Amino acid sequence: MERAVRVAEQALIEFEIAVETFRVEVENFSRLHHQKLGPMYARLDELDARIAEARAARTGDPEDLRRAQEARAAVLPMPGVDELFHDWIDADGLSPEASAMLTDRPVQPPKRVRPAEEARRLYRELVRKAHPDLAREEDERKRREEFLTRVNAAYARGDEALLRELSTEWEAGPVPAEERLSESEELYARLEWLAERKDMLSALARELEESAIGAMLRMAPDDPDRLLEEIAEQLLAQVSDRETELAELVQ
Repeated sequence: MERAVRVAEQALIEFEIAVETFRVEVENFSRLHHQKLGPMYARLDELDARIAEARAARTGDPEDLRRAQEARAAVLPMPGVDELFHDWIDADGLSPEASAMLTDRPVQPPKRVRPAEEARRLYRELVRKAHPDLAREEDERKRREEFLTRVNAAYARGDEALLRELSTEWEAGPVPAEERLSESEELYARLEWLAERKDMLSALARELEESAIGAMLRMAPDDPDRLLEEIAEQLLAQVSDRETELAELVQ
């Protein structure tokens, strides 16, 4: 029974690592998509409005006028209350953008959707060593939870240097007490808790995978950063086509 519990604990930690790394990629992709591609989408909206207005000016057709009004209205839509606060909160609390606005400090966006391989290796090692589920005492669990919060934040930024510092800090910290599993009732309860946590992580994984960004990431599992570049190339081509069309209409 003790062996089954240990195996279940390690399996759960590996599953949690997989879910957390995918969550970071989803959040980073969403943030970079907005920061890098948002201006292109705005340019396309503006061009669509100008094209519709130029066409309506040429034809005077009521339907063309209506379409021009709709296109212009779409350029700067009035945001709803929910949109005002969209993406202000992420898994670690206030998003970097929101924190920067509240503190007047410049925000440093993630450099990549997927942190570099060395950062991924350091992160996995730290989680396997310091995961709170490996603690039995409440004080030790809290210490690990606080430490892992810092690890997660460093990984989300792809900060290899900080991850190395955290690794050194962990190794220099107190030696964890040797785990002792005894009573069968405790072991059964532990297995039941592990099963419940696995169900919770499975639900989170499904939610991430079924989200719009998650679906996009599944299209490029090996190189999500390249997917952003491909979308940017497509948007630039669309901008070029719209500009050509507008130039022909206003001649």
